[in-house]
Amino acid sequence: MRRNSEGLPRISLRIAPELRVFVAVERRGDITDVSTDGASSLGHVVESLGIPLTEVGRLSVGGLDVPVGHVPAAGEEITVEAVRRPQRVPGPSPTFLLDVHLGTLARRLRLLGVDAAYENEDIGDPALARRSALERRVMLSRDRGLLRRREIFAGGYVYSDRPEDQLRDVLGRFAPPLAPWTRCVACNGTLTAADKDTVRDRLRDGTRKSYDVFARCTACERVYWKGAHHAHLEAVVEWAMREYGPAPTALGSAG
Repeated sequence: MRRNSEGLPRISLRIAPELRVFVAVERRGDITDVSTDGASSLGHVVESLGIPLTEVGRLSVGGLDVPVGHVPAAGEEITVEAVRRPQRVPGPSPTFLLDVHLGTLARRLRLLGVDAAYENEDIGDPALARRSALERRVMLSRDRGLLRRREIFAGGYVYSDRPEDQLRDVLGRFAPPLAPWTRCVACNGTLTAADKDTVRDRLRDGTRKSYDVFARCTACERVYWKGAHHAHLEAVVEWAMREYGPAPTALGSAG
């Protein structure tokens, strides 16, 4: 029976390469040896290394699956795999909640028609976790502490700080259905086609003269048209639909 110099049981973890980014540099490798107290769960041991359980998939001992509540015995060799992609979450299709640091990602998801709630103020981890649970939203964050909160409905660590990579990561991991140009990028409300006469008083003179096709948010009443930024947004949509979804159905775009 393997024990350390203090008599505590020792176990070995074979951690998936993509999860080693969470582990302290000096402990990274094909095998990570860990001392346990003989009472803590495997989930606790994994988290103590810095790995959020939201990122962990199959756990196994000798090829046999074990739950996160498994209490490792001395000498066990445990395999820790990353979550399998695409990842299924309970419900017909995933909806998301993003923390204050992921505003650009939230707007890009909304552009693609994905239900992405976003807190533009730091309301604190407990409030975010409660909202995730109440609204059954996948919590997206780069804050490992937030993702360790037990009350969240589901979670996903956002690995990159670059919005393009963040979007690719979320779409590839959760495979949400895409419906571009159907959601307000400002408030997450749904868009509907709008007659020019009904939105005329909300347009500047140049816009009234230059554009005829509009959409309006049913929640905040923001008006959209194919304005100066449309080409850039269209490029984002075309890339996402080519890689992750069916052909788009356009209602309008942000002006």
